[in-house]
This record gives sequence, C-alpha cells and structure tokens, in this order.
Amino acid sequence: MSRRMEDVDVRPESLDLGYLALFVGQRMNDQVLEELHGAGFTGLRHSHGHVFQHLLGGARSISELAKLLGVTQQAASKSVAELESLGYVDKTEAGDARVRQVALSPRGLASVEKSRALRSALQKRFERQHGEGPLREARTLLAGMLVSLGGEDAARRRRVRPTR
Repeated sequence: MSRRMEDVDVRPESLDLGYLALFVGQRMNDQVLEELHGAGFTGLRHSHGHVFQHLLGGARSISELAKLLGVTQQAASKSVAELESLGYVDKTEAGDARVRQVALSPRGLASVEKSRALRSALQKRFERQHGEGPLREARTLLAGMLVSLGGEDAARRRRVRPTR
C-alpha cells in the first residue's frame, strides 16, 4: 500500500534552509496579519505591504508605484483604490492636476506602527525562547546568505517583489 504525500510527516529540521526560512517568514507574516485584523486593521493582505513599503517615505504617483512594484499602472491603481476604500491611503495634492498621488493615511500609518510593534514582540519572544546570541547568529547567517545569493540590494532598496 502506498502512502500519500500529505500523510507523510516532514520534520522541520529536515527541510533545506531556503524552505525553512520561507516557512518561518510566512508563518510570522500570517500571525502579524491575523493580529492586525484582530486589532481592527481589517481588509489588509500581505500584498498590501509591498505598496506600503513604497509609501513610507511620502506620497507617490500611481506611475511611480507601478514602476517600483514592477506592475502595470492599472494593477497599481487597483491596489491603491482598494487601500483607499479601506482607509489606508489618501489622495494628496500634487503640483500637476493630471498626476494622482497617494500617501499613507493616519490609519495606514497606525497599521504600520502596530505591525512593527507585533514584529518586535515576536522578536522578544524568540529571544526569551532561544536566547539573544542564537537569534543574532541566525540573522547574521541569513543576511550573509542573502548577500551571497545577490538579494541584498533588493532588500536594502525595498525592491523585494511579492512571490508569484
């Protein structure tokens, strides 16, 4: 009798580092998002974070966002319209009436602060559970691997794209 793949347990320690790091990151992101929703920041999705990261420095036009996100202007407009309807971004005045700019709204900024607080709490929890030294070593190792794989610049410049 053959066993189905979903019936076979996989020990996390047996996963290659790439998948293990991915799964840890996904679970952290899921947990933060769940807690954000619980705190009243409803409607947010992981993909919204990619828009937020480009609005942290101030207002941008839709065409700027599209270029930074690596999507069409139509796709960027759709994301912005959704975030605007949820109250996370506001239209802003631009020098040219033909150029629509958007910025994080007070609600959007509050969601960023809450997300940062939740991530900080997770970091402190991991430090208590595993110790500061091992966490620092894990971060150093993963950062070094990112550099060796050529991903440092994208992370540094906030150009990490959503997984497809």
